[in-house]
Amino acid sequence: MTVTPSIWLIGGTSESRELAQILALNHLPCTISVTTESARSLYPSAPLLQIWVGQLEGDRLQDFLSSHQIIAILDASHPYATTISHLAMKAARKYNLPYLRYERQSINSSHFPQEKAIKNDKILSLPSFEALIEGDYLAGERVLLTTGYRTLHLFQPGQERYHLYARVLPAVPSLEAALAAGFTPDRLIGIRPPISLELERALWQHWQITLVVSKASGTPGGELIKRQLATELGVKLILIDRPALAYPHQTDDLSAAVAFCRNQLCDRLGDTSLPQN
Repeated sequence: MTVTPSIWLIGGTSESRELAQILALNHLPCTISVTTESARSLYPSAPLLQIWVGQLEGDRLQDFLSSHQIIAILDASHPYATTISHLAMKAARKYNLPYLRYERQSINSSHFPQEKAIKNDKILSLPSFEALIEGDYLAGERVLLTTGYRTLHLFQPGQERYHLYARVLPAVPSLEAALAAGFTPDRLIGIRPPISLELERALWQHWQITLVVSKASGTPGGELIKRQLATELGVKLILIDRPALAYPHQTDDLSAAVAFCRNQLCDRLGDTSLPQN
């Protein structure tokens, strides 16, 4: 059976879902990789879109690239999912595959002028989780962690010293990791984003939160809402900076990402093989 050459879209974000929808509308062949079965339903069903579920590592990656006839890589993974980005960039070099990183814009004070207007000094950026834990930031605070379940083990040693609460995805791995890190059910909530400002406010107020720890994940990750509430409620907000990766090519322009896919497929298949929507 002949396999149509395809773009490898690394999924797991709202941006990757939007890209998949546009690629489907333009009839551009695409194989989307996600890590969980539950993520499969987030993407459209279309003849030229395939969803691959699992972890890509070792020989499995080589088999994936070969069996799906991958000709280029569009990396729209989460900004903090550095392992898959490293893996994809290494594969791009090894197999001479074009690679493009598509990433949401980061947020600064220019996106949220209200912060600047009232000189909000409660919003702090830190370079890493290590800097957060090693510094004296959590003492005496009622802390809400919205950083994902993979980071919760870092806070286990502080369970006896700090008032820690966590919000995670309502999935078995997330809940198991939170419980293993010492979070009791009364200090744990499972909610799938996006989370409205009203619900976020109610949660902070219900737990009487005085400090929120989050990733600097941009607008799709709810950062603007957290900034707004921190300003409104006088709650401290600590944002962990995105990991600094040396991507060979990167864009935050959706149209540029789609053009990258079309150009790579045109070069391989020829313009006449692709519909011009």
